[in-house]
Amino acid sequence: MKKLVIILLAVVFLSTTAFVVVQQNKRTEAANHPRIESAIKELESAIDYMEKAPHDFGGHRVQAIADSKRAVASLKLALQYRAKEDNMKRR
Repeated sequence: MKKLVIILLAVVFLSTTAFVVVQQNKRTEAANHPRIESAIKELESAIDYMEKAPHDFGGHRVQAIADSKRAVASLKLALQYRAKEDNMKRR
């Protein structure tokens, strides 16, 4: 029982540490690439606006929302890649 508690505590500690490192890397990459971070925020704002809009922008709303969400996902992946590469260089 005591070993199980120690193992669980170790897993929680390592998971928390890994999460903190990943969050730090994301913040660092956002700071290193402010235009990409700004684009993500602007796209997310546009998505929110379009989802709440009372009209369909001439039938383009659904496609525009989908395309914008894909763009946000791609930009986030680009920042994650950059963070991974930068982290490898520090080792």
